[in-house]
Amino acid sequence: MDTHIPVTADGTAGYFTYARERAAQLRRAAQARLCVLDARMRTLAEEPEEGAATAEYAVVLVAATGFAALLVTLLKSSTVKTLLTNIVKQALTIA
Repeated sequence: MDTHIPVTADGTAGYFTYARERAAQLRRAAQARLCVLDARMRTLAEEPEEGAATAEYAVVLVAATGFAALLVTLLKSSTVKTLLTNIVKQALTIA
């Protein structure tokens, strides 16, 4: 049976040294992968909030534009013009 035994610098068999080095390598690799995963999760968590805020602003702008158009239409009607004119005339005659 041909088994590879790692050897330390002083020439002795280094099972524990090899195991320690291998564990350190695995730890570094796992930490690097976890950092990438953390960055991905943070990116995914941030994007929907920004998009939701943009969508909310768009809905508010559309609603405000619709309300403004409704007010302009109402104020241009002859009934509202007459009503406002009568209010102004009454205010001027009292003063």
